[in-house]
Amino acid sequence: MDTIVIEGTPKTPSINFDAVAGKIEIKGRSIPENSIEFYRLLVEWLEAYATAPLANTIVNIQLEYFNTSSSKCILDIFKKLENISKAGSNIVINWYYEEDDEDMLEAGEDYQSIIKVPFKMIEIEE
Repeated sequence: MDTIVIEGTPKTPSINFDAVAGKIEIKGRSIPENSIEFYRLLVEWLEAYATAPLANTIVNIQLEYFNTSSSKCILDIFKKLENISKAGSNIVINWYYEEDDEDMLEAGEDYQSIIKVPFKMIEIEE
């Protein structure tokens, strides 16, 4: 299974989905012109990964901002991860937020209340 590495831009986050390491990272800003199109490849990758996931998968989400359409796509990713978790794999989601960013902390807490996968809220000191 191929690793997906996408460099971040001012409108899209950097992506590193690595099946060999069992590590998934989304970092930066997510305000793409077409969120569904941008995230489609990631959702498809997770569907393939779900067929033979590692025992442990670490997910690092470190977004400074995302728009409403991105939030739906991120939820889709979390739902795929939840299915992998239900199938017996250990998934941990690390949700990073800057110490003064209450909105990003709340967003992580909102996802945590919807998805039955352990979240770790990690404050980044500026």
